[in-house]
Amino acid sequence: MLKPNKMKKGGNWIQGAIKKKGSLTATAKNAGAVNKEGKIKKSWLKEKAKGSGTTAKRARLAITLSKLRKNK
Repeated sequence: MLKPNKMKKGGNWIQGAIKKKGSLTATAKNAGAVNKEGKIKKSWLKEKAKGSGTTAKRARLAITLSKLRKNK
């Protein structure tokens, strides 16, 4: 859970939301869902985002964060 003081004035909510960096990529590599450039396939993310576990939460966050990028 995020602390309310981090939410003020733009805060660092992304840093607080990501607990274990690289864990989603590691899971995707084990599943064979990483392309040659080392990026996770969107189809795998969308499939995993439908669940209710930790991987599903991480996949949903990854989809959300990909929408924040300026250069897609």
